[in-house]
Amino acid sequence: MDTFDSMQSAEDTVTIVNPGQRYSDKAVIIDPYARSIVGRRQYGQLAQELNYKHDSVLGIAATWPQMAAPVPSKEDWFDWEGDHPLNIPLDQLIIYEMHVRGFTRHPSANVTAPGTYLGLVEKLDYLQALGVNAIELLPVQEFNELEYYQLIPGTDSNYRYNYWGYSTVGFFAPMARYSQAAAEGRGGQDVVKEFKTMVKECHKRGIEVLMDVVFNHTAEGNERGPTLSFRGLDNRVYYMLAPEGQYYNYSGCGNTFNCNHPVVRKFIVDCLRYWVVEMHVDGFRFDLASILTRAHSQWHKPSQSQSNSRNGNSNGNGLQSMEEDLDQGIMEEGAGLPTGTPLTDPPVIEMISEDPVLRSCKLIAEAWDCDGLNQVGAFPHYGGQWAEWNGHFRDTVRQFVKGTEGPWAAAFAQALSGSPGLYSQTEPAEGEWWANNGGRKWKGGRAPAASINFVTAHDGFSLADLTAYNEKHNDANGEDNRDGESHNLSWNCGEEGETKTPSVLRLRSRQMRNMAAALLLSHGVPMIQMGDEYGHSKGGNNNTYCHDSELNWFNWEQAGQDETGYARFFRCLVNLRKRRPELRRRSFMDGGAMTWHGAMPGEADWTEDTRLVAFTVSSPSQGGLYCAFNTSHRPQTVVLPHWPELVWQAVMDTGKAAPYDFLEADHDLSPDQVDTARAQMSMWTSEGCYPLLPYSSVVLEAVPEQQSQTGRARAASQTRNSRAGQTAMQSPGMSRGSPESDALQHAVTSSQPEISSPPAQRQVNPAGPAKNQQQVTGRPRPPPFGVQ
Repeated sequence: MDTFDSMQSAEDTVTIVNPGQRYSDKAVIIDPYARSIVGRRQYGQLAQELNYKHDSVLGIAATWPQMAAPVPSKEDWFDWEGDHPLNIPLDQLIIYEMHVRGFTRHPSANVTAPGTYLGLVEKLDYLQALGVNAIELLPVQEFNELEYYQLIPGTDSNYRYNYWGYSTVGFFAPMARYSQAAAEGRGGQDVVKEFKTMVKECHKRGIEVLMDVVFNHTAEGNERGPTLSFRGLDNRVYYMLAPEGQYYNYSGCGNTFNCNHPVVRKFIVDCLRYWVVEMHVDGFRFDLASILTRAHSQWHKPSQSQSNSRNGNSNGNGLQSMEEDLDQGIMEEGAGLPTGTPLTDPPVIEMISEDPVLRSCKLIAEAWDCDGLNQVGAFPHYGGQWAEWNGHFRDTVRQFVKGTEGPWAAAFAQALSGSPGLYSQTEPAEGEWWANNGGRKWKGGRAPAASINFVTAHDGFSLADLTAYNEKHNDANGEDNRDGESHNLSWNCGEEGETKTPSVLRLRSRQMRNMAAALLLSHGVPMIQMGDEYGHSKGGNNNTYCHDSELNWFNWEQAGQDETGYARFFRCLVNLRKRRPELRRRSFMDGGAMTWHGAMPGEADWTEDTRLVAFTVSSPSQGGLYCAFNTSHRPQTVVLPHWPELVWQAVMDTGKAAPYDFLEADHDLSPDQVDTARAQMSMWTSEGCYPLLPYSSVVLEAVPEQQSQTGRARAASQTRNSRAGQTAMQSPGMSRGSPESDALQHAVTSSQPEISSPPAQRQVNPAGPAKNQQQVTGRPRPPPFGVQ
């Protein structure tokens, strides 16, 4: 006998006929194919307190009441108004990772349906103005936000929630408590229609919808978890089991979905097809996707001859006895290989890649799992159909931008150019175990769009916190700061946490801009985390999985005020990427298209001491761009390349005060002000050079000389008197003798560092020189153990 929890009672008993079987004739379970699930109506609200241990009461507890799947009706019709797939090329995407509830739950959102799909619709104009053309939704398949519900130790009224939602209950059903329909007591089909409305309205604004899907585990957990659906149908089929029925735990969440079992892989493909065909979503990001490449476990019933041979008996009629019939179990090599072995050609990945519906979708793999399997750069991609979260990009940008000692300049150049060592070169690096073994056939031959570039994501520090904290501060989680990743590659710029020190705040402001520039100037596909565009802080908490609070909610008031000008800078940077095709190439660079520089043109320095990386990208129609990053604590003057009949003019300079950090005409800067600012810097560009402050980055564009002269002449006529007597070092918009002007004068002329260098941190193996383009071999950080 074995005790387990079910949707019927926490004390039901089940007879174990064979290892791995777990069922009860009393349990009421959910149909895995249910297209909507009805239970509690309000997010975070407990169900009625009942005697859930009594046989007459369905469900487990007030946090796990009985759920049900309404029967679909032929009358459930939805008007798509001609909606169709946008089919935006992957290399053109700018992805925005977001949380449906968190996006509009803050009181400052001022929407009629906060925290819902309809609330998101009310704010789509904001996303369109930001310039993103794809949203990646954290899990929106039915889950239980009260799964971890308990009072957080050390608090009086703060409860722990499953806020992120990486613990699926119903794979076909949209999360009901993200809908206004459920809150108003309407049926499950109205929840489905509300989700469809959100997708349709996104498409009207040119925004694709990607879903973060979790096929690596389910909410049923290990043997101590509730029986909700799959476990009650056939535990041995749906979960990866050891011979004695124990759960493999490659997910870090108690169980592992048996993805490559024939029944399970058909379920996964059916589910994905449903979301594309019926719900019109445009693609998927697969959480811990490496689990989908592992060999499945297989239940085995021996043949008659095997049983007779082993037991030496028969009933004389050629039939097995009851005792022989029960001699069955989990094969150790159900797929022909030991359970959990990474497969070169995993059947479920192959089925998805070759499906006539799914192969045209966006398919993005988080190409690692919680047991150390790392397939970044060699995930089975079947002709380049899969892209990957590039954790190497994240770690390299953080290391180089904060000026870490070591060979990070070459690694940063790799990241900027789309990580060709990972995705173009066929020869794996020595430290790439998977690419040197089962993944060898998948190494190289891909385009820059295979790399989903990101500096931050939902788990980990926000962009603002990367510049404000050296250490995690997760005390609010109630786990004595033990949870969350300790290897953050962050730098607090001189003081930990909140500060009023002007020099620290200025440096943090520059560093946030520098990392945003690295993300949006790099080849590949950029992914922005919700809130990073205005500088959202989580107070140094890098594992906010359990907080349904302002810690995670988008703060519309802060975003609208934009006191530092950072939100405008970020928006302008997105627009720059969209209008400059040379930043969105579909293949890796051939000679001359991307050229590397140092302090002098064409003289790149890849030594471990360098803190300067500069490059030019050419465009047949628009001249080209010059981009430079100075991550030293000393100022640097660079000599610009000479391009015949073209001159350089400033576009972006993170060392300038806002709004002059980005010279784009808008409501903050008039066209005349932009021309004036460029004319003031022409004293540098006309001499073929440009100054960079410590920890700053710049972008200049090459324009025809006549065009530039016209602009300068107009600006000069308007500012002739005001410019008289100004020094060559004066910054746009600053009066002589102002603190900002004096600071700029001092920074460019002084040989003394502005502030101390960041503390040394643990390093990841760097990329080699660009000449020998090798990948960064550092291990991407897995999600916090036990919680995704």
